[in-house]
Amino acid sequence: MWCIQTIDTIFRTHMYDVLDLYGEPYDPQRALVNLDEKPKQLLLEKRTSTPMMSGSPEKYDYEYVRNGTANIFMAVEFKAGKRVTRVTKRRTMKDFALFVKVLVDEEYPDV
Repeated sequence: MWCIQTIDTIFRTHMYDVLDLYGEPYDPQRALVNLDEKPKQLLLEKRTSTPMMSGSPEKYDYEYVRNGTANIFMAVEFKAGKRVTRVTKRRTMKDFALFVKVLVDEEYPDV
């Protein structure tokens, strides 16, 4: 809600419309799918960890080396218990559009 200046009657009406969708019974022909994306930093260990020994846990250093970034796209259909995940090197509009195309053409072609 950080981007909403005030929660007025119009906002509440639309919010309750969306929330009512979650109360409807499951219908595979009307899939309720949530989309999200997350950038992820890829890390490597800077030093080799010391293996576990009898009476002593494995020891590893907190220092790391940056190894680039990746992006995770995820679609979740909660009521069906279904997830679709794609990892991409970047997070561009084209990457997002290709992910949505996979959902429409491959995962939900009859919906």
